Amino acid sequence: MKNLYKIVIALVSVLFLSCNADAVDNRPVLENLSIPVLPASLTAKTYVLTEENATKAADNFVWSAAEYSQDVVVTYTLMMDVKGGDFSSPKVLATTADVTEASVLVKTLNQAAIDLGAEPGTASDFDIKVKSSVSGGVVVVSENKATITVTAYSGLVPYPYTDWYLVGDATAANWDNNNGNQPLFRSGSDVNLYKFTGYFYAGYFKVISKLGSWAPMYGGSGGSLIYRATESDGDPANINIPTAGYYTFTMNVQNLSYTLVPFDASAATVYPTIGLIGSSRTGNDDGWGEDTDMTQSAFNPHYWALTISLFDGKAKFRANNSWDVNWGGDTAFSAFPANGTSGGDIPVAKSKYKVFFNDLDGSYLMIPNQE
Repeated sequence: MKNLYKIVIALVSVLFLSCNADAVDNRPVLENLSIPVLPASLTAKTYVLTEENATKAADNFVWSAAEYSQDVVVTYTLMMDVKGGDFSSPKVLATTADVTEASVLVKTLNQAAIDLGAEPGTASDFDIKVKSSVSGGVVVVSENKATITVTAYSGLVPYPYTDWYLVGDATAANWDNNNGNQPLFRSGSDVNLYKFTGYFYAGYFKVISKLGSWAPMYGGSGGSLIYRATESDGDPANINIPTAGYYTFTMNVQNLSYTLVPFDASAATVYPTIGLIGSSRTGNDDGWGEDTDMTQSAFNPHYWALTISLFDGKAKFRANNSWDVNWGGDTAFSAFPANGTSGGDIPVAKSKYKVFFNDLDGSYLMIPNQE
């Protein structure tokens, strides 16, 4: 009986495979009948881009439709490369489905030019091509190409702020003014107000704004800040940490005042991991799927840092790759609780950032325009 069962199963399998093979043999072959073509009028076009027009359309690029032997959805990819480039690593300006035109924003064209090596303020030539594909296959790249001239702007994110860093034997950097110095966090609603809550050794510290330089600088005593504009000016007094421990240091550079208050961190959770998450990681909603882990300070386990290239989008911080504990904000670049931050999504503009985060109070600092 078992042998008869096996024979029946084998016969059914052969018939099934035979039918499938016949179906494959009889399936129509999808062929490409024509390729997308860019108009000759596009060649020699000149684009002088300005930051003021970043969100406006640079141009509406149009091409002819690709034709296939069957009625299928055609995906088009508008690509740019350096003049004479082989398009092995092009920059994508736009992607469409069954649409043979795309409006490209100034900031998109500008970023592509910068990424391809354009010198801001100098005219550079680039080639444009169109690629068509069907369900990821039957890829056809236009034989013709258009050569355009683009004068790009710097692409730097406007950042009209001054950052301040701790230096001194009470801090992680000691008296080295360019040693991964911990920055202060700037208020989201008052650009003159800065704060840092963290661990200090018993000793002294000051704050500097240019790593590697001893001026500008703030020191002080008795709650009053003393400013040093240049290194030829007098050296201000050091701020004293009487006993090692956690403190909140706050300074206001408008009224030249500071406070230094002990902070009770005994009940604070030390998290194994904290990561940055959000659409700014990838430029789309896929960025909400996982974190980019930050680096925890060996000096202060509540202080985290990360250098990362981000896209236009949103960001949050969360602990242990889970939404159980997370932090957000509502102001770009920097904020701390009660001074412009909330549980919202932090707005991010495309740039390379140094990101700093303090899990004791949710303070964050994101410094753009990194090399």
